[in-house]
Amino acid sequence: MEITRDNILIALSEVQDPDLKKDLVTLNMIQNIQTSNDVIKFTVMLTTPACPLKEIIRKDCEKAITKHFGDEVQMDIEMSSNVTTVRTNTPLLPGVKNIIAIASGKGGVGKSTVAANLAVALAKTGAEVGLIDADIFGPSVPTMFNCEHEQPTVTPVDGKNKIMPIQQYGVKLMSIGFLSPPDNAVVWRGPMASSALKQFLSDAVWGELDYLLIDLPPGTSDIHLTLVQSVPVTGAVIVTTPQKVALADAQKGVGMFKQPQINVPVLGIVENMAYFTPEELPDNKYYIFGENGGRKLAEKNDVPLLGQVPIVQSIRESGDAGYPAVLKDDVTAEAFRNLAESVAQQVAIRNANQAKTQKVEINT
Repeated sequence: MEITRDNILIALSEVQDPDLKKDLVTLNMIQNIQTSNDVIKFTVMLTTPACPLKEIIRKDCEKAITKHFGDEVQMDIEMSSNVTTVRTNTPLLPGVKNIIAIASGKGGVGKSTVAANLAVALAKTGAEVGLIDADIFGPSVPTMFNCEHEQPTVTPVDGKNKIMPIQQYGVKLMSIGFLSPPDNAVVWRGPMASSALKQFLSDAVWGELDYLLIDLPPGTSDIHLTLVQSVPVTGAVIVTTPQKVALADAQKGVGMFKQPQINVPVLGIVENMAYFTPEELPDNKYYIFGENGGRKLAEKNDVPLLGQVPIVQSIRESGDAGYPAVLKDDVTAEAFRNLAESVAQQVAIRNANQAKTQKVEINT
């Protein structure tokens, strides 16, 4: 077959995106085709830099080109990405492609640890990431990112004073913890806490982001309602531990997002503290909180199990030290990297197959 642009597209139309179940040409993922001296060069534009299927797609492209043009042809395949979005014409956070709520039914399940490591893991893939600490009464982001004594600066934008988020480990951060002394309790009524979240959304300079993660407080509160009433949320990630009492509360979290009047897609379940692995016995797993509780919750609600994160002493130490565990090179870091790939994958699938989320109109 003659090497032409049209023939290359015919060859690559046989390659499917395993998640989206359509071929790469139909999805407009093949770009910048060039040919010279029996060298075929093109770019595969993935839906996220954290794509877990990157190498599978590359190999499928190589096989298709070889099948149509023979073994002698040389290939130069660039794997790039453009994160997908269904957020359009949004006056609030116009440069943010995806807003992801990180929620839990109860406290103490490691939701903030998951949110912090997920944000850093996504940033490490090359994505532009922000994280809002919406747990107004128990802010933990300043400690987990080792910036407890940082204070955001204020800059004028279009005649209004705007807050510049703190940047650490490649993530833009906002937290009430940056605006109040670390030893002071935030003693506010609900509407004041909701007002703080609105300010983080509207008065901070977030710029262009692929993912903005919102670390919500435990439970189902007015903060949650404020979020879904203020911006269209791409999807929610529910964090739980395997034991029965945590799962019962996590089910309420899933139920809240699935309510018809809220209708935010649940991207999946994260089972934190899934098992204990001693450092000296890395191949041993002890299910001290029960086994596969998160998996069963995901199956019950027909949503993906995004990841199972072990309980390892280094995770707690990393959080206390302000150096997220995903920045290390161990079993925990791998679990969080896999989690980031799963979340990015589910966001891409959600954006391809579901309508955009609408802002919620609830009178409470």
